Amino acid sequence: MTYDVVAVGNAIIDILQPVPDSFLVQEEISKGGMTLIDEARADHLTAQFRHATVAAGGSAANTVTGIASFGGKTGYIGKVASDDLGARFAREFRAAGVSFDTPPRDGQPGTARCLIAVTPDGQRSMSTYLGASTLLSSSDIDADLIRSGAVLFLEGYLFDRDEAKSAFVRAAEIATGAERKVSLTLSDLFCVERHRESFKQLVAHHVDILFANESEILALYQTSDLSAALAAARAACPVVAVTRSELGSVIVTEAGETHVAPQAVTRVVDSTGAGDQYAAGFLFGHARGRSLAECGALASLAASEVIAHMGPRPETNLRALALKCGFRV
Repeated sequence: MTYDVVAVGNAIIDILQPVPDSFLVQEEISKGGMTLIDEARADHLTAQFRHATVAAGGSAANTVTGIASFGGKTGYIGKVASDDLGARFAREFRAAGVSFDTPPRDGQPGTARCLIAVTPDGQRSMSTYLGASTLLSSSDIDADLIRSGAVLFLEGYLFDRDEAKSAFVRAAEIATGAERKVSLTLSDLFCVERHRESFKQLVAHHVDILFANESEILALYQTSDLSAALAAARAACPVVAVTRSELGSVIVTEAGETHVAPQAVTRVVDSTGAGDQYAAGFLFGHARGRSLAECGALASLAASEVIAHMGPRPETNLRALALKCGFRV
């Protein structure tokens, strides 16, 4: 196989700005969540972000760039427009070592962007204009590319539009037919609440590796008891990795639970991309045949790197960092 991981996701430009909590109140932004917005609202918030960090983003996109930073081989399928932001996305993505050949779309809407307000506690609150990213369709799904990857990685955000949802399911069917592993990130609490039943069906019938944070897995199975949620997830999916912030993470399989300690961080600057990079470390370890404990440790290492600075992608080469920390990569 040519690639360790091939991902399908929303191709988005991230625009991040540190803000006081009062900014969230002033702009009526829900703290810690993701809200879908229209282009006019995106233009308004962009004008407020006068000292922003701008980078190619998107959940699954962040994950495959993390895997590439570890030294893995990755491909990506996602839709951008033929505009400046779309060209920037493609340029940054390819520079990170990811194969990206989905044709851009002419005309409106423009390339998607996510306005991320980062408060002093490092929490990120996202206002997302999906733009061209949701116009990904089944015709954009490169079957040969998916078959050339050991694992297909999908992001839950794609379920927000029927055309993209169809592409999502098509990609999963191709991977399953080729006997490849399928992995899914639930992406966001509000995403789970919008698509709970569809996600449960997908997890039960198509997914081999599920990523979620604690609030997402609780919401998926509509319980306040983590043990009950993990039991339900274990019954539905072979491998389930649940992140728990400062409590680390737990990886659940039919054989039992593997608890993973968090990597120490001097200060949380920006939690954007923490779950994405956790998935990157885990999937890289999985591609290299590492144990679940080692996969979790690499995942925690990648997450700890990204939350120590602004932006959703590694600033330090993750392969070099892993070697420095004594990991086999």
